[in-house]
Amino acid sequence: MNNPWLVKLNQLSTSRLYWLFLAIMSFSLLASALYYQYVLEEWPCVLCIQVRLWLSLLLMISVIMALLKRSGLVLHLANLLVIVVASGLAERSYLLLGTERGFVFRNCGFDLGMPSWLALDKWLPWLYRVDASCGYTPELMFGVTMAEALMILSVALLINAVFIFLAALIKVDVHH
Repeated sequence: MNNPWLVKLNQLSTSRLYWLFLAIMSFSLLASALYYQYVLEEWPCVLCIQVRLWLSLLLMISVIMALLKRSGLVLHLANLLVIVVASGLAERSYLLLGTERGFVFRNCGFDLGMPSWLALDKWLPWLYRVDASCGYTPELMFGVTMAEALMILSVALLINAVFIFLAALIKVDVHH
């Protein structure tokens, strides 16, 4: 007998809606960042731009998976990539939160650190150019800062991605 949670997670990993949700979430977060940048004039630091890079990668993976057949090796690879992205997002969010709160001390310059063959900050400066040094993130609402929200979101995404990846690896009888 299959665990009903395992069956649901397995079905979720192959669902077009799951991948569309990830795409919409990523796009919405990127759009929010641009709103804060260009409307509210909250200029992004290098860590903020690196968060945008991780979100852009998640957007690309999720759009591709929403369009492709979601099974077999492609599904496992995509689910594993979501774990990698969520891990990178959590790590950058932790550094951003630590810099804001003062428990991480690092030199935050204006160099994104991209190789010359992938100069996204030069090709798409409106999205990936570093315009401020690290130190704080704007308050979103109810006293929650962008760094705090990103930390919570990235950890939730990582936990979700790990469970979905593991469930997708296990063969379940969905017709039971």
